[in-house]
Amino acid sequence: MSENSVNPETMADALKSVHQVKVGDVVKGEVLAIEDKQLTVGIENSGVEGVVPLKELSSQPVDDIHSVAKVGDELELVVISTIGKDKENGQYLLSKKRLEARKIWDDIQKEYDAGKTITAPVTSVVKGGLVVNAGVRGFVPASMVADHFVEDLSQYKGQELEFKIIEIDPTENRLILSHRAVLEASKAEARKELFAKLSVGDVIQGKVARLTNFGAFVDLGGVDGLVHVSEISFDHVNKPSDVLKVGQEVTVKVLNLDVDRDRISLSIKAALPEPWDDIEDKAPEGSVLDGTVRRLTSFGAFVEVFPGVEGLVHISQISHEHIATPGDVLSEGQDVKVKVLSVDPSAHRLALSIKALTEAPAGSKETSDQPRRNNNNNNNNNRGGRSRRGEGSSHTKIPAEYQQDDSGFSLGDILGDALKDAAKK
Repeated sequence: MSENSVNPETMADALKSVHQVKVGDVVKGEVLAIEDKQLTVGIENSGVEGVVPLKELSSQPVDDIHSVAKVGDELELVVISTIGKDKENGQYLLSKKRLEARKIWDDIQKEYDAGKTITAPVTSVVKGGLVVNAGVRGFVPASMVADHFVEDLSQYKGQELEFKIIEIDPTENRLILSHRAVLEASKAEARKELFAKLSVGDVIQGKVARLTNFGAFVDLGGVDGLVHVSEISFDHVNKPSDVLKVGQEVTVKVLNLDVDRDRISLSIKAALPEPWDDIEDKAPEGSVLDGTVRRLTSFGAFVEVFPGVEGLVHISQISHEHIATPGDVLSEGQDVKVKVLSVDPSAHRLALSIKALTEAPAGSKETSDQPRRNNNNNNNNNRGGRSRRGEGSSHTKIPAEYQQDDSGFSLGDILGDALKDAAKK
């Protein structure tokens, strides 16, 4: 055999070592040249070249192509398509990003099959939900973002969250995720543990998680309990947001545990000292207090002097002048100064006076009639107990709605001087 002849066996082996490149193949390529927008690579064992566009290099944005590759690098790539009509010497369009995505899809599929969760950052907020980067694009429908309605989803942008895989279809590039499912599973476990150790009457610490018009949801450690608006304060509260803030630490008392419905009823005010505690020190007889008129009745005005503490200003103690009803001179919500006439801590009763803080007008009927009133009382005793009209009598008719009042005040408090005069007869 001449020196210039070719060994058939060697040629056959060489031909066998050259692989035909097909779309979808995973190949190795050596970077031969770098341009601004693409790499030129030699496909191993094929004798042909391929091109990797900049957008096919990485799933992450790339500003400088030289930061992700250099001449001589060996890359693992997937063949996307052919370029040109010459199949033997033509070039191929290659992608590193899609090969990485294929591996990511395989990994996600394994997590899905095993019932595991994945963690990924939220990259953007779109109509109807969130877009996340799980190595591949994932979508979280708005209904699967949280375990409660969220009006503004933009707060989640940039956050890294844990997701349950709901649906996966690599061929359609479809990945549906749920953060709500993760929250619900976590809360279910936390709720089970909390119900096991909580009892009605327990006083515990919590943090305000959400505010609504009807109350505040307090996080007790992964589980929310509800403080109804009526249980926030001894003061009247129009809206929870008037007195509470999200994230605020609060002390609450457990009012009720409903295991079947997974509900915990809480109270902030029940964890506070009782309003009537030490009332004799806070409102001693003869003291002057600032108060607010809370209720008006035909027999007087109930004035709140401390949160949860109301006292009665009998109609006879409102003004030195005669008034037909308390509403003639007072209105609900009005701020007034009152003098404490008597204190009964056990019965939760305060007798108050507004007129005691003002002098009777000179020449008023109240001052000029005082001696005459004493004489009339003596005369009435002599006449068998008849009293002057308007100052009470044994025939005073008690309105039905006041026969049993829930204010804690007796009929004597309600009828005031009129009943006292009648008793003297």
